[in-house]
Amino acid sequence: MHKRLTLPSKIVLFCLMWSLLGSPALAADKLTRIAENVYAFVDTKQSSKDNSFGANAGIIVGRDGIAVVDTLISAKEAKRFIKAIRAVSKKPIRYVINTHYHLDHAFGNAEFVKLGAVVIAQENDRQAMAGSAESTLKNIGQYGLTPADMKGTSIAYPVLSYGDRMTIDLGGQLVELRHARPSHTDGDTLVYLPDKKVLFAGDILFTDYHPYLAEGNIEEWCGELDDLQAMEVEAIIPGHGPLSGKKDLADMKQYLLQFDRQAKELAAQGADVQALTAELVKTLPKRAEGVWLIGANLQGKYLKK
Repeated sequence: MHKRLTLPSKIVLFCLMWSLLGSPALAADKLTRIAENVYAFVDTKQSSKDNSFGANAGIIVGRDGIAVVDTLISAKEAKRFIKAIRAVSKKPIRYVINTHYHLDHAFGNAEFVKLGAVVIAQENDRQAMAGSAESTLKNIGQYGLTPADMKGTSIAYPVLSYGDRMTIDLGGQLVELRHARPSHTDGDTLVYLPDKKVLFAGDILFTDYHPYLAEGNIEEWCGELDDLQAMEVEAIIPGHGPLSGKKDLADMKQYLLQFDRQAKELAAQGADVQALTAELVKTLPKRAEGVWLIGANLQGKYLKK
């Protein structure tokens, strides 16, 4: 069975209340050049529903066309992304690669399908999206989103899936898709460009963002982060946060181990999520974005009945 990206409604609303505090968030309108013919949105500040909760997305440009890595949270956000792509290249968008099925990374798919793109995902991810996406969209208010936010958004599922590995040839540019260990989800895809030593890590890596852990396998996730340390990689695009490197992989592993250890200890003491969250906030490594997820992770992974 595949778990849905869902939490009890009260917890979701509690968390999103915190995520929406502060100044209005601005969405980037330009892609950052990562390497030759590789671009991405990275390092979103003041993450909120207005900028796909800070989700990164990017493109790889080959001689014959473009592969898109993730599509943001809605039709509106996807259209912003497409406009930014067209400022870089007019080549046809041939593929969408979903690093995983969560709404902030995959609910913009349909806008790219309209342009002729084929959506690709790991097989577990494809099944998880098939089992959850329509319900998530129907109940989008639980995520702090309104019908206006999601206007025009429809679900476009992956039509091509793979098991362990897959290679795409964009013409002079090979793109390797690798199924990660069960980590953030059990269908995470790593998008690797060996010639450029560039990796799109999806939500296996959060940099300066508190991660969403409730669906994660902490032991395997840490093992995957160790595996990534051994890869020939110089530039890593995380699922959320700035352009990263191997130090950020080490920091992520430390965060996961500390959170898991302390959350288990605190959960054994009681079930007051607000009190336990306050204790965790005091000791966890400081991260600029997504502090509201600490309570969501406690409730969704460690306090659930």
